[in-house]
Order: sequence, then structure tokens, then C-alpha cells
Amino acid sequence: MNEKPVLMDSMKERMAVIAAKESVKKALQICYDEADYALEEQIKISEIESPTFAEGVRAEAFAGLLKQYGLKDVVIDESGIVVGRRPGKGNGPVVAIAAHLDTVFPAGTALKVRREGDTLYGPGIGDDASGPRSVLQTLRALEKAGIETEGDILFVGTVGEEGNGDIRGSKALFDGSRKIDGFIGVDMANVHTVQNGATGAHRWRLAIEGEGGHSYVDYGKIPSAIHAMCRAGAKIADMELPEDPKTTYTIGTIKGGTTVNSIAAHCEVDVDLRSVNVEELDKLEKFVLGCFEKAVEEENAHWVKADPKNHLKLVKTQIGNRPAGMRPADCPVVQAALGAMDVLGLEVKRFGPSSTDANKPMSMNIPATCIGTGGVCCNEHSLKEYFIADKIWLGPQTTVLAVLALVGMDGEKGALA
Repeated sequence: MNEKPVLMDSMKERMAVIAAKESVKKALQICYDEADYALEEQIKISEIESPTFAEGVRAEAFAGLLKQYGLKDVVIDESGIVVGRRPGKGNGPVVAIAAHLDTVFPAGTALKVRREGDTLYGPGIGDDASGPRSVLQTLRALEKAGIETEGDILFVGTVGEEGNGDIRGSKALFDGSRKIDGFIGVDMANVHTVQNGATGAHRWRLAIEGEGGHSYVDYGKIPSAIHAMCRAGAKIADMELPEDPKTTYTIGTIKGGTTVNSIAAHCEVDVDLRSVNVEELDKLEKFVLGCFEKAVEEENAHWVKADPKNHLKLVKTQIGNRPAGMRPADCPVVQAALGAMDVLGLEVKRFGPSSTDANKPMSMNIPATCIGTGGVCCNEHSLKEYFIADKIWLGPQTTVLAVLALVGMDGEKGALA
């Protein structure tokens, strides 16, 4: 976790002016008053099956709700993301507010939510049904309070945020076809959290392919894919990586071989490489891939009697590329989040990098952050996931204040102008 930056006087003053407006007070009150309605909406969203790469049904439902709550310009693009535009007066920047629609749970998972008091039990009930709930509540609050803004606000449901989805929805949002000056990701239930950096992740499937053979009859003549993989693992096992910027690696999965008495013809691993620093991530990637290439060369060279046609080869397939980046302490979007939390009396307990939809805009040097949705989420990504509906209005209240500070209202330019 990074040291929390100081809230700048300019943002503190801007936020005080915004929070004092009667229309804004009304919007914040609506977030509070509609908490029960919003929670029921979160349950309905959670019960719509939406595995990564198959988010269509939930996307249609989310788009329908954006229209129901007042947006006329709502589209589902070719990537599957939902984008609804709330137009301003045309005198300010464009800010996107986004939550991801996908979950880690495969098709056929039982998603019926069980409720006990203020606690909801169900796979995906928090991650990320709480995100769309907070985004929709933000829209309803702005509409019902009759707030006009200088700049446009995009309300977005992304796809492919989880796992091998590789934030494909965020990448599609920032493909250059739209003007977007700032981004607020709404993820992570904890409202005491602000993301100021993007933990980049390069993921590779590295397969070693060969001919294979009998462990006794072909010994010395045919190199082993598993032996080569072991050589590669040994080369990277004792790597010394920097603690600052934090940089990590892991071989997450391994599979190969057929029987105990066979020389393996195939072995593959999935490797995860991470850093918040682009240069360190690229350097790590070059080193790790080089280790696998060297390991295959050494295994082939070890068996001098092996016919070259039986030599092993390395097949490299990139299966993930989440870009990295860091935002400075004076980033307007980060400052807006800090300012909103200050108005609401929320202590910033976690400030640092993470891996969310905010990665893409951060890597492009577009002002961005990710903030909490409200409530408490536990056992995420498991069938035992549950969500505690504790002060869930704080998520959309934070978003309302932050986005208004960025896009501007009542003739005042936003912080991104």
C-alpha cells in the first residue's frame, strides 16, 4: 500500500462548493433513501448468469435499466460493453463511470441468492453485482435530483474484467473511438479504498513439444518435455525481484506427460508476471521467456544421441496482457475521489495499485481511479461468497460527488476541463 497523498486545497474547496448545492444534497439523500431498492436490484443482477465471455444476457438487462432510468443514448457495441451517455451542456470533459458485468462462475452455477437479515449469500453477489448496483444508483440520483452537468457522463457496463477476459471491455472502451477524459471504476465493495496505480499482468502459456517415447527403450535418444520444463522452473525459482516497484511472478499451472514409464512429449505451464512499472514488467518478461528458451536448448543438448528431428521446441502463447501504470498524487480523478470521501467523512484505509478496468486508461495516462461500491464483500470468487449490506449508499454517494467535481455544473468548469 502506498502512502496516501494529501488532499489538495483546490479540490477540497471545489468539493465543498459542490456538496453545499441543494441539488447535490438531494442526490445524496436519494442514494440513502433508495438503499433498499438498490439492494433488491443487486440481487436481481446477481441472479443473471454472466460468465466471462458470455455476458450478453446481463448486458441486455443493464442496458434496459439505463434506458429505464433516463438515458436515451444507450448501445451495446461489438465487444459486448454497454455504454449509455448522459449529455451535459457541451462545455466540459467526458467522464466514464464503469462496473464490470462478468463473474468468475461458469454457466450452470446455481446463483439464487439467500438472504439473512442484511447479509446476502450467493456466488457473485458482491463481485460484481454490487458494482452495477452502485452505477445505476448514481444515475438515478442525478436524474431524480435534476442535476445538469457541463460535461457528459458515460455509464458503462464492461465485459471480460475477470481472469482471462483480460479487461477486454475496458480495452474496447478506450480503443480510440470515443472521447473520454477521465475514468472512475466502481469495483471493490470497500468504500475506504482508492486505486492510484495499475498492476500490470503479462500471462503466458508456455508449451514444450516433442516426440515422446518409452522410458527405457528410448532413453538417451529422445529428450523429455517435462525434464525441460523442470530446468526452466529451476532457472527462475530463485529470481531476485524488486520490492519497489513491487514485481512478482508465479507458475500458476502445470500439466503434461501420459504415464509413469513414458518420456513426456508435451508439458505446458501458465505463467503470471506482474508489476506496476512497465519497464520492470517488460524486463521480467524477457528474462523469464529467455529461461524457457534456454531450458529447451539444454535439454536437447543433453541427449547427444537424439536425432535432431526428435528435438523439443518451445511454443509461446500470450494469454493475458493487463497494462501497467501509476497516477500522480495530483491526478484530478484521484483527487476527486479523495475529496468526495473527505466530504462524507470516509477515512482512506487502502491507497495503492490494483488490477481492474482502470488499468487501461491509467496505462494511457488518462486520469483514472477505482473506488468502492459500498457494503462488505467476503469470499469473493468462491461459491461461499457473501455480501453484507452495510451503508451501501456510501458507494454511489462517493461516485456522485467525484463525477460532479470532474465534469462541472452550474457554469463552473470541472477539474478535468
